[in-house]
Amino acid sequence: MTTDNDASTGSRRKPWHELPRSVRTGIEDVLGGRVTVATSQPGGFSDGLAARLELADGRGAFAKAIDVGAAPGVAAFHRREVVVNGGLPGGAPVPELLGSYDDQGWVALVFEDIDGALPVQPWREDELVRVLDALTDLSQRLTPAPPHLNSPGVSPRLGGWGRLADSERSLAKLSRIAPVAARELDRHLALEALLPEVMVGETLAHGDLYPFNVLLTDDRVVVVDWPHAWVGPAYADLVMLLGSVALGGVDPEPYAARHPLLRGVDPVAVDVLVSAQAGFLLAAACSMDSADPGTDPKLERMMTALGRASLWWLSLRGPRRSGR
Repeated sequence: MTTDNDASTGSRRKPWHELPRSVRTGIEDVLGGRVTVATSQPGGFSDGLAARLELADGRGAFAKAIDVGAAPGVAAFHRREVVVNGGLPGGAPVPELLGSYDDQGWVALVFEDIDGALPVQPWREDELVRVLDALTDLSQRLTPAPPHLNSPGVSPRLGGWGRLADSERSLAKLSRIAPVAARELDRHLALEALLPEVMVGETLAHGDLYPFNVLLTDDRVVVVDWPHAWVGPAYADLVMLLGSVALGGVDPEPYAARHPLLRGVDPVAVDVLVSAQAGFLLAAACSMDSADPGTDPKLERMMTALGRASLWWLSLRGPRRSGR
């Protein structure tokens, strides 16, 4: 998978040569060949390896790996991604999972190499329209969700206003980074109360559909990184992606108004998802301690910016919805 260097994403990557020999061997066993060149990819936020690999026989692949002891949460995501990618239907616009390696100390995933690039940010009109069109096809392919992925217990990355309201420290930080949200907390809590009924659906949603998880090739839109997939309404990923459009100062509402996945959808349901997306991002940012050396400042800044962008979009959706 090719990515362009995006300064807004994380920066904690482990180079190939720093992986334990057993892990490198495990990845090579999956590929059935020797790795001669490994190029780290800077996009994304997780620690560990994320690299394009070139093999001695000329083949290419993409691998990511994580030290379970150093980042157990990321390791859990990697293991979940093995399950999700292994269960996606043929023809879905996702990279093929070639195999995985898990020795309990390290988890690695190996994918086909995608010769593509991240969408330009802020969004270009032609690329945005192309991705929005692709989401219609993606939702059709993933409805209904594959049976073994339609299981309870997978929490979407949505909501967080309740956690914010219960923490004086987080509320104080929210007042600094998103003062309008702090003043309108009661409204967001009311919208969050509607989230359980809005989340009902039968489509497998990616659950983390931001531009850094999309690759554009000459003829495909490929969606990568699926550990946060959950089952819900067909328009959930569309709403999440449109939040990133607002990050570039572009009003997402005209795109939402004409998109087929939102045709006939209750506007309040969209408001609930937009608010819940902002709540998750801002709650996560407010839980981070900037003085902690373990905090990735780029991740904190990006979550804050995306959360504020979603709030801006919500404000553009009009006062006629705010009291409903």
